[in-house]
Amino acid sequence: MTSISARQESATPKPTDRLGLSEPVGMAMFLVLAAALVLVFFRWMLKQNDFSVKYSEDWGHAWFIPFIAGFLLWRQRDRIARTPREVFWPGILPVIVGIACYFFFIIVIPNHMLQGGSMILTIFGLALMLLGPSMMTLLFPAIAYLGFAVTISQQVMEKATFALKLIASAGAGFVLEVLGALFRFDVVVNGNLIYVDGNPMNVADACSGMRTVVAFLALAAAVALLSCPYWWQRVALVMLAVPVAIVLNIVRVVILGLLMQVDPELASGGAHTLIGTLLLVPGLGAFMLVVWALNRAVIDETAEVAT
Repeated sequence: MTSISARQESATPKPTDRLGLSEPVGMAMFLVLAAALVLVFFRWMLKQNDFSVKYSEDWGHAWFIPFIAGFLLWRQRDRIARTPREVFWPGILPVIVGIACYFFFIIVIPNHMLQGGSMILTIFGLALMLLGPSMMTLLFPAIAYLGFAVTISQQVMEKATFALKLIASAGAGFVLEVLGALFRFDVVVNGNLIYVDGNPMNVADACSGMRTVVAFLALAAAVALLSCPYWWQRVALVMLAVPVAIVLNIVRVVILGLLMQVDPELASGGAHTLIGTLLLVPGLGAFMLVVWALNRAVIDETAEVAT
């Protein structure tokens, strides 16, 4: 019995066998391709790292995206081991387009966001060409998830943050007005300015919710891919990221407004960044609660048949 199970286990290919990484030639090819990708896109990676260092409260999450993508692949290791790989030459087209677009957005129209998109398109093309469409169905979620590591261009940010800024101002202003009536302090809302006992608080771009939405979208997508087996559950969870981010951002502005009662300086600098970081915890809790509710809503047909 033991020998039979041992033979079955030995007959089952490992993910590294299926990808060709257990063979010296396959491993050498993988290392050469990885080195070539780093060499070609090193300029973008260096600049993205600068963004994550300089604006860590906004784009610091980009450092974790490749590790999460790797974990998504590791979770699929058994299915990868059972999926045949094949050379699919049409995959060379996205490789050529991706590299051409990358240099176009460096030389002709400099744009960091589109450079990052070109890099992801190139990675997609390489995987499709070398591993085939069947394997790509398993690899695509992890490759697409790398998009959350790309900093959004300033032009898009400025247009998207204005409406969110007003929503945060209006929501936080309403809550502060209620609290002000209860605890006797004055609150005046004027556009994206909130005056708490005469002290102005500007609901600036960092409080507008856009950066929070990006981080929460990445968080929601990771939780959805790891915890939700059905596509409609994943869509529902990702769609929830925007309202959750906006609500928590309103909470952030309210907390900053209350801190101004103690010391106006607490509404900026390190306190602002710390509050934004701590709010990721209840955000994750909200997502996990939704995952629990969605999974409870699904009828386990297997269990029904068994009963």
